Amino acid sequence: MINWYPVFLKEMLQFKRKLLRLGYIFSAMMSPIIYLVTFGLGLGRTVRLSEGIDYLTFLLPGLVAMSSMNNSYSWVASSLNLSRLYFKTFQVYIQSPIKPSSIMIGEVMAGMVKGLFASLLIIAVGFVVPSSFAITLIFVITLLLNCFMFASLGVITGMITKSHEDTATYSNFFIMPMAFFSGTFFSIDRIPMIFKPIIYVMPLTHTNILIRKNFLDMEAIVSLFVIVFYCFCFFLIGSILMKKYNE
Repeated sequence: MINWYPVFLKEMLQFKRKLLRLGYIFSAMMSPIIYLVTFGLGLGRTVRLSEGIDYLTFLLPGLVAMSSMNNSYSWVASSLNLSRLYFKTFQVYIQSPIKPSSIMIGEVMAGMVKGLFASLLIIAVGFVVPSSFAITLIFVITLLLNCFMFASLGVITGMITKSHEDTATYSNFFIMPMAFFSGTFFSIDRIPMIFKPIIYVMPLTHTNILIRKNFLDMEAIVSLFVIVFYCFCFFLIGSILMKKYNE
């Protein structure tokens, strides 16, 4: 069961090298801060929510969910794609005496760390700006599940893409729409009824619902089960793709 650790350690050593560059930290914070300033501190002053909270308090958990999604997914998808198609280092994993499930766990754990790092940067900003932003147990559990879910999805993308450009294509068609239409910047209650079935299929929608809850009501329980279901499915599919890998 510890065979996943060398895979995880290799990714963390590469990640450590990036952390030593100030440019990387600023780049990781840039997009969320732009969204925070534009929507939260700019337009947010004119927005009134039916939930009875200020817009900045509503926005910050959504930005945390979005950042954890983007970083957990993109790091794993890009890393696997490059190591599989260009550097040919992924083939070393396959030929080594490590089970595909162990490779899967190592990649997903590494993706989770990168997603959590980006989320912590937003959380730190959230405690600086004037808002009622707070961290609850549900918030922490949701964040961990969200990182796991999208890191597993990143493995799937990294395994099925045929070129590095395909990774960006999948991101544009799936990740970017989720970032904007899954309740990150505005409540999904405002979305026309005809589009809601599509919105509720998106995994990030349920993350945004659950991460803003202070207690487990029926809506939160349903979203929790949906997220766990997606986690199981994405992890299982990623493991199968690794097991059947032949290139």
